[in-house]
Amino acid sequence: MSQVEIQELEKEVNKLKFKAGIQASELHDLVEDRLLMDFEDIPSVAKATYEACKKWSDKNKELLEAKK
Repeated sequence: MSQVEIQELEKEVNKLKFKAGIQASELHDLVEDRLLMDFEDIPSVAKATYEACKKWSDKNKELLEAKK
């Protein structure tokens, strides 16, 4: 993998990490601020958070392998 491709992969990993952080913040806010009113939203928000983190994790593993 070329240096340019690795840099592009790094950008993608950073974007996915940012999105995962936003999603995690949404889950945190749900649990901390709106739990008793919106507890039924927990499964969907948790799933979205898991998926965002999984996308970041998979892409980050790809990046680490490319840097070897």
